[in-house]
This record gives sequence, C-alpha cells and structure tokens, in this order.
Amino acid sequence: MSLLAFGQTGQVAQELARLGVRTLGRAEADLSNPQACADVIAASDATAIINAAAYTAVDRAEEEEALAHTINADAPAAMAVACKAKNIPLVHISTDYVFDGQGTQSFRPSDPVAPLGAYGRTKLAGEDAVRASGATYGVLRTSWVFSAHGANFVKTMLRLGADRDALTIVADQVGGPTSARAIAWACVTVADALQGAPEKSGTYHFSGAPDVSWADFARAIFAEADLNVAVTDIPSSDYPTPAVRPLNSRLDCAATEAAFGVPRPDWRADLGDALADIARS
Repeated sequence: MSLLAFGQTGQVAQELARLGVRTLGRAEADLSNPQACADVIAASDATAIINAAAYTAVDRAEEEEALAHTINADAPAAMAVACKAKNIPLVHISTDYVFDGQGTQSFRPSDPVAPLGAYGRTKLAGEDAVRASGATYGVLRTSWVFSAHGANFVKTMLRLGADRDALTIVADQVGGPTSARAIAWACVTVADALQGAPEKSGTYHFSGAPDVSWADFARAIFAEADLNVAVTDIPSSDYPTPAVRPLNSRLDCAATEAAFGVPRPDWRADLGDALADIARS
C-alpha cells in the first residue's frame, strides 16, 4: 500500500508522517486551490489518499466562511473526483461539529446532522461532496483532537497550569478526547481495508473513550502532569465564543469497530504518551 496524505503541519498529519505516510504541505498542495489537489492525485502513484488537512479555526470561520468552504468542501470534492478517476480510496477526516450537540446520547453516523456554525457547515459540505463523488471513501468523524504537536487543549492546559493554581473550565460540553496518533492509525487501517473492500465505503465515527467533560479532561491532564491546579466547573454561557460549540460531542463508534476492527482508543493511556512526547520535545 502506498499512501499519500494532504496536510503536513497539522496534528494528524504529523502522526501520519511518523507512520511512514508521505505528507503534502501547502507548497505542494494548497487546499485553497482545489484543482491543484486533484492534479497532485492524478500525477501520483499512491494507492490510497488521506485528507488530514482542513480549515480548523472554528471561531474565525464565522467571518471567513467562504475560505473555509473552499478548503473544507471544494478541496475534498476535487480530491474525491480525482480518486474516483484513478479507482483509489479516499479517507477524509471530519468532525462532531456536523451535529447540533443536543441530548446526551452518542451520535451515530446515520443520525440527522445540523451544524451550529460555519465550521460545521463547511465540514458537512465536504462530507456530502465526498459521498456524492462515486469514489471509494471513508469519512471519519472525530472529536477533541490532542497530541504533542500544534495547538490543542492539552498543551493549553499545560501552559496555563504552569502559571496558575486555579482555573475555570467549561463542564457542560461532553465528548471523547482523541489522540492524533490514534486517528492516524485509524486512517491508515481504513485506507488499507477500503482497497480490498470498497463496499465498506461509508461514514464512520472515531473518538476516544470514556466520554468526559472539558473540566474533567483538564483535571486528568493536571493529575497526569503532576500539576496542582484546582478546576472549577462553569457553563458554556460563562465562556462565550464567536462560534457556538456543541454541548454533546459523544460519538457512537460501534460501526467503525465492526467494519474495520478499530476499537475506541483509551484517551487516558494516549494522554500519558502525549505528555511524554511533549516532555521530550
């Protein structure tokens, strides 16, 4: 299997590179130019494509929805058409933000979608385009990504926890923290399976277990990092942001395990690995 991944500096892309996957940076494939992405695939000898690149600035997307749509919808659409032409599968990473976050039950892949903001709308448009392309595909929705790379909640908590002995953290948003390393491994596994079983094309969920609130996730980070920081729970209304966050980001991942043998990863173990990576860097 010869894999090619769009994205180079993002969290998942860096973990894909650690697995030996060739990754493409903006200089080689700028997602703001969808046709350039298609051309890269057409000229490649890859047997499967992973799209690990996206416009992920959730709040800024409220003002830059057109650009976010180009990167999150038009580019994956062009990739999928190019993959269809070469008869190779595309694994496309998506997000829990396609849902409205209502209720307390885990969202299944088949549940109705209703994004709350621009980021979710553009990611949903990308999913729809991939599904409509006729290509062999796996849309992999995930949530709350963390790693030793880039900007993420774990690194933010470590930075704040180094200077403060108390923090207020949102407690009414619940989801599954997911390590970028686990997502990369899942993407490779799905891509490999789809080459031999295109009938498994579909939309799947992949997130860490157990589900937890941001506040409780912060407590776990501080405990694992041996930082003495008191966490006070607050509601989302006390921490307003330009883009509304879903309160319920729980994802039902049963179909993913059934189709590909990929179980939900335990984020507590992955957190320890990520902290070790951060310490080494």
